[in-house]
Amino acid sequence: MALHAEPDNDAQLAASFADGEQTALRAVYEEHAPLVYRIALAIVRSVPDAEDVTQATFISAWRGRDTFDPETGNLAGWLVGIARRRAIDQLRVISRENRVLQAVSNEPPVSESHSAMDSVVERVLVTDELSKLPTAQRHVLELAFYEGLTHVQIAATTDMPVGTVKSHLRRGLNRLRQRLEVDSALV
Repeated sequence: MALHAEPDNDAQLAASFADGEQTALRAVYEEHAPLVYRIALAIVRSVPDAEDVTQATFISAWRGRDTFDPETGNLAGWLVGIARRRAIDQLRVISRENRVLQAVSNEPPVSESHSAMDSVVERVLVTDELSKLPTAQRHVLELAFYEGLTHVQIAATTDMPVGTVKSHLRRGLNRLRQRLEVDSALV
């Protein structure tokens, strides 16, 4: 397909996409992915995050294709709107992750009086709480903390998008933190 399709071809492609024709999805992706990617990259300023936003945009567009009306706007404009919302959502996730990392780095170091017994008890509690997490979250956390894998490496290992890996990590850590705070309040 040419870089810029003819107006009649654009309308036909948009109609085929809205009708759910899978071949139209490929054609729409080939035609508009570079634009969506450039917009995402301009907003999130990270190649992996821009790739995640691009993928999420086309997944959202395909799932929500019944909301697209070719008579009220063009497909490129509709996709740009989805891309902007997805990129802004990604920025919010990145911001939350950065706040968590900052908070963790501001924690005071563990005191030397911290006994070996306390350390063992904490490991048992963490292991127990890990076992209560949903399988995907637990697996991602184990790969990150026990195996020392990066987000990209975990994504490659699990065949998940990087954004999904980050979401599992964030949700799993939040759930562990909440549970461990409850446990420490009971002690």
